Amino acid sequence: MALEEKQLDSLSREVIEAERTCKSITNFTDRFPEISIPEAYAIQLKLVQTRVKNGEVIVGRKIGLCAKANQEIFGIDEPIYGHIFDSMVIAEGDPIPMSRLLCPVIEGEICFVLKDDLKGPGVTTAKVLAATAGVMPAIEIADSRFKERRRKAPDPISENSGAAMVVLGGQLTPVANIDLRLVGMVLEKDGEVIATGAGAAVLGNPAQSVASLANKLAGYGMSLCSGEFIISGSLTAAVPAEAGACFRATFDRLGSVSVRFVS
Repeated sequence: MALEEKQLDSLSREVIEAERTCKSITNFTDRFPEISIPEAYAIQLKLVQTRVKNGEVIVGRKIGLCAKANQEIFGIDEPIYGHIFDSMVIAEGDPIPMSRLLCPVIEGEICFVLKDDLKGPGVTTAKVLAATAGVMPAIEIADSRFKERRRKAPDPISENSGAAMVVLGGQLTPVANIDLRLVGMVLEKDGEVIATGAGAAVLGNPAQSVASLANKLAGYGMSLCSGEFIISGSLTAAVPAEAGACFRATFDRLGSVSVRFVS
């Protein structure tokens, strides 16, 4: 049974309240087993509209589930997408209290900063690179507002694809003469290497990830705008955040970015 407009609006407000209060809610796929991907994005869009109406500003976008293995777990065949608001951007060096989050994980990602608009359909990797002012190191802190581990795509999509916080590094590097597929990343926890990855882990090329986002947004009458940033997807598996831990992601030629969690 298709969800009614009032239900979609109510569910979007549940997500907003869960994030505000740090109190988890019952998975939507448990309550509505037939919920569809389009309905999940409708919930996400209502969430976005409410937050913008309340004065928040969209400053970036996020892309998740870029790895085919993760897509298979969630029963989809494409990445998922979300929106980043100004309130989600954390200055590097500012400690993040675990009390502000429910079940946070961290991911090292290549962040694209746009100098030109990107409007689908028909956006290609070449168009993304031409529209990019430069790339930056980024750490995304993703979170889940649901009680149970998410295993069906409508759950993460409906909660803005887990968007919670993002920390950007201080170095903007032009993309000319850099093959982003070959950019390596070392992820450390308290000075110890815990994971390594390369740009090719993100749909074969992080720029392709951004292109797919621009084309997807076109179906909702939206586009990527000059000045926005896009965190293009994790180069490694997500790592659980821990109080007292410091994480650093170092990217070949792009610099590094770090984040510290406190109780």
